[in-house]
Amino acid sequence: MTHTADRFYLKIQQVEKVCLFELAWGRGQQLSVTLPYPEELTIFYQDWQTKYLSFYHRALRGRVVSTGTIIRQVDWEQKLVQAEAKLLCEFHRWLRHEKLYEIRAIIAQAAKQKTENLLPSQHNTHVPTIDIFLTCNSQDLCRLPWEVWEITEFAASSKIRIVRQPINIHYTPVNYQSKPCRGKARVLAILGDDTGLNFQVDREAVKSLSPIAEVEFVGWQPHESQAELKDKIVKAIKDERGWDILFFAGHSNENLNTGGELAIAPGTSISMIEIAQSLTIAKQRGLQFAIFNSCSGLSIANTLIDLGLSQVAVMREPIHNQVAQEFLVRFLQSLAEYKDVHESLLSACQFLKLEKNLTYPSTYLIPSLFCHPDAPLFRLQPSRIKDKCKRWLPSKQEAMALGALILCSWQLSTQSFLIEKRVLVQAMYRQFTNQLDRQNSSPVLLVEIDEESIKKAKISDPRPMDRSYIAKIIDRLTSINAKIIGVDYLFDRHQPKNDKKLSRTLRSSIKKQNTWFVLATSRNQAGGWFEPLPELASPNWQLQGDTFVIGYDSYVTHFTLLPRQYSSKRPLPFSYWLAVAHWLNFEQSGELVQPQINSSDNWVSQVKNHINQTTGEYKFLDLFSHSSRLQPLTKFSYKLGQMWMHPILDFSVPPEAVFQRLPAWQLLESNDSPLLPLTTLDKRPSIVIIAAGYKDAGLVAPGGDSFPLPAAVGYWRSQHPANPSKVFTGGEIHAYMVHHLLNQRLVIPIPNLWLILLAALLGKGTVLVLGNSTKTQKQEIILLLFLLTIIYALASLQIYISAAILLPWLLPSLTFWIYIFLYLINRKSSYLN
Repeated sequence: MTHTADRFYLKIQQVEKVCLFELAWGRGQQLSVTLPYPEELTIFYQDWQTKYLSFYHRALRGRVVSTGTIIRQVDWEQKLVQAEAKLLCEFHRWLRHEKLYEIRAIIAQAAKQKTENLLPSQHNTHVPTIDIFLTCNSQDLCRLPWEVWEITEFAASSKIRIVRQPINIHYTPVNYQSKPCRGKARVLAILGDDTGLNFQVDREAVKSLSPIAEVEFVGWQPHESQAELKDKIVKAIKDERGWDILFFAGHSNENLNTGGELAIAPGTSISMIEIAQSLTIAKQRGLQFAIFNSCSGLSIANTLIDLGLSQVAVMREPIHNQVAQEFLVRFLQSLAEYKDVHESLLSACQFLKLEKNLTYPSTYLIPSLFCHPDAPLFRLQPSRIKDKCKRWLPSKQEAMALGALILCSWQLSTQSFLIEKRVLVQAMYRQFTNQLDRQNSSPVLLVEIDEESIKKAKISDPRPMDRSYIAKIIDRLTSINAKIIGVDYLFDRHQPKNDKKLSRTLRSSIKKQNTWFVLATSRNQAGGWFEPLPELASPNWQLQGDTFVIGYDSYVTHFTLLPRQYSSKRPLPFSYWLAVAHWLNFEQSGELVQPQINSSDNWVSQVKNHINQTTGEYKFLDLFSHSSRLQPLTKFSYKLGQMWMHPILDFSVPPEAVFQRLPAWQLLESNDSPLLPLTTLDKRPSIVIIAAGYKDAGLVAPGGDSFPLPAAVGYWRSQHPANPSKVFTGGEIHAYMVHHLLNQRLVIPIPNLWLILLAALLGKGTVLVLGNSTKTQKQEIILLLFLLTIIYALASLQIYISAAILLPWLLPSLTFWIYIFLYLINRKSSYLN
């Protein structure tokens, strides 16, 4: 064969004492074999039928002609078992005839080849099937249990299914796939004459389909005339809404002249000829499958398939009421599991054989499925959304890997570490692509009181820092027209010898040139704030800024946000006040508010009111990027122990683009008077931060103002060996925050968790695509995905610079490729097995 055949057509014709087996398959291939028909087979069948009817002599769903006097003392069960064994033994012996070997071998080869052609992903989930459409030209042949034919023992890994078809088929089935889906399947259940029967189990079994199908019942009612009942059934069958399944329970019998008869009420039957037109209309409106849970349905099945119905399930022999109910319950359970009608019928027969054979012997031989050869097997369709969602659920291995990655990404220490390393990569990328942001000189001058400054000033103990030394620095800055001065030192305790000198210096600077002072404050252990002594600095002419910086596990990574709403009870960040002072003095046009020593109003209130009047109400906290304020989503994430969308400090920007560093001793010894300008940003810094640069510096504890060097800053320093320091000071952090505010550039990190979940969806989708691809297509797809991963990494680096958005790369990429890796491993394992 040039291709794998998955269905064969076997026609068996009996002419006197000879049977002709004609097998057709593939592209016109066919094979004919002539075989003698054993007379013993007919004898054994008739004997088995007699024993069968004798054992199940009551509560049959059909009118059985008496076969003689039944002797109660006879053990009919034992005789039935023996008769079944003789029948099957002779049946199998006949079908194992050497002349049928070639037919069996061809089918076995097709089954083997179909197994070999399975995709690796299907080995554990898919059983290949070979369908044989069987046609018999006589009723005697049709009555034989062809479904149990053991065609070949060589196809153990494949399932060979025998389905029947009539010898005459005049009409074609409707192409239901081209019709629009109407939602839930619709089931019409006709309950016929229940004389001697009980349909309660049938009714409940059909009702069990209600969650996935619309079920309607129709049947006879007392005092209803024969004509009214028939008219009701006919109208129900051809309902304009259409049906997918037709079910009948009750008495039925064969009749070659009328196509079969259904007992619909005591003393009333309806023939298939009478409802043929209605069934044709129902077929056009969607009817695909009919099941007659009644007796002797061969002629019924032949008639319906001849009319073009897709599939019909019937009982070839009379069936006991309880057996019919056992079969129906099992059949509908499988159907509700979205198995096709053939698989459902085989499952029900297997149940009768393995679970109920001692109670109901031989009954597994009775059910048969008749199919139109051009119709696909019917099955109930699950909700499309539900079915698609189920396919996207992670496997056990995928769920474990995904859970581990989510747990890892949930840890703040992991997040800080990943941000630290990512910003380092961004710094390298900036330098490689020459996007260093050095066009404008930095507006910040960082005056550091470093170790050399302490030595030259002969300060023996810098804790607390000698305020007279700070006063000298301020005097020097005033002399060169420094307009905005931030002091990153606490002035909450007395220094009797130096307080007056510092106080005079602050006041003198304001009187001379209206200098804006921003003094440091921090929260104390009691929950209050370390405020400057009133005799040193009045809140009526100086601003107090919170110097708190956000860090976790030694990493300083995040920007200090403004509150959602302003509160006078909590000072705003130190860097924000410096940026506000710069904006008011150098970027705002119009009348300028200035600090006054003799002012009686709170300076913060004056600045706030001035900004609101100048820019409009509620703009006080929105002078710069909207992202500098605490957003609702970020605030919510705090409750979960997360920092979603909280802006980070962009250390990928070179320090020289952020601030100019000047040791305090150099400032005091310098004779360069025009160090700072009055009005412009293009030439010299306009903001001065006086901060500590020695190892014992700290607002609260020694060394508290020294932080581990960010990896990106360390990279920049390695480019300029003149600054070998391995610590990062609070003053440098404030300078970066001022830079971000003035440039309105706050980098927003997208949470790893979000992109891990997105990557999991993409990974699962890719796995589903790979599962339906050939080997060559898989290789091409994986190569393409590898390239796309690299492209995503490069794109995320540029998006960081261009759009100020940090798209995580490592954990999302790892998540995606774990899905691919697990698929490839499972595929290889399935292949080896």
